[in-house]
Amino acid sequence: MKVLLVAALYNEGLKSRGFSYEYYNLFQSLERVVAPVIVFDFMAVLQQSDREAMNQALLATVMREGPDVTIVVPYTDQLIPEVMDEINRHTITVGYFFDDMWRIEYARFWAGHFTFITTSDANGVKKFRDVGYGNVIYSPFACNHRIFVKQGIPKQYDVSFVGQYHPYRAWLLLQLKRAGIPVQVWGNGWGAGRLSQDEMVAVFNQSRINLNLSNSIAWDARYLLTLNRPIRDTIRVWRSTAHAVRHLDSKTREQVKGRHFEINACGGFQLSYYVEGLERHYRIGDEMTIYESPEDLVEKVRYYLNHEAEREEVAQRGYERTLLEHTMEQRFRQLFTMLEE
Repeated sequence: MKVLLVAALYNEGLKSRGFSYEYYNLFQSLERVVAPVIVFDFMAVLQQSDREAMNQALLATVMREGPDVTIVVPYTDQLIPEVMDEINRHTITVGYFFDDMWRIEYARFWAGHFTFITTSDANGVKKFRDVGYGNVIYSPFACNHRIFVKQGIPKQYDVSFVGQYHPYRAWLLLQLKRAGIPVQVWGNGWGAGRLSQDEMVAVFNQSRINLNLSNSIAWDARYLLTLNRPIRDTIRVWRSTAHAVRHLDSKTREQVKGRHFEINACGGFQLSYYVEGLERHYRIGDEMTIYESPEDLVEKVRYYLNHEAEREEVAQRGYERTLLEHTMEQRFRQLFTMLEE
């Protein structure tokens, strides 16, 4: 089976920001499932041309290569709907969506321009069917288990968090700091900056507790009204909240995402926010743990720091479950089986 992958191979299309999630998890995993895999990096082509020229180059690639399946990972408005409609005449197309949980209007618009689309939302298939789309396949996030590996190295950090800066994340970390619990933090916008892929894997392995913190709009009044933070954060919080009230495609809810699987694939103990559908993948409390409030976050961090054996057992069970059921190679095999059916 010949597959064409249309995706950005670098973060936001910029080589300076390193390889993208699509490169590490989709492309590298896809190559192990089917052959050949051809890549059309639409963001890289856009650096050298305009939108119309890039779309025509994509169409020409489809006509020249004749792929059986074309998997497209949209970003924003780079693709032209009419060009995708023409491509559909020559290959099966799959729009691979990650954020349809909250990019609702965007995903619904594009559902009509692909042969199939995927949803990472546990209830996504029903939601799309309710508005008239029956070409939807449930395919949640997973991880490349050949990158996110258990290294068996000594623990170095009590509590860590890896992820982009967000005011709500900063507020949660402040609650831990006030409780006397230091947290090592990395990511864009934090003082320590972004980690490389290898460094991130090492941190997941070296941390006694790996935090997975939400970055969606939060409605906690204590968070919205607190003034004990930088003024720019307060302005950002109020603006984003007002925007969320007015616009459907605002991140007002969370989703099961790659980080849930990546930490566990490294054998790391994970303390995460709850999101509907998480229990489909892991036994909560047995294979990973969740917090329900800032107070619960503090309490659970203290508890698991003091109960090493229980913590390591949870991490091991989460690790085993991930390798058994939640690798990207498995997701692609399931996807192609569904396409054949």
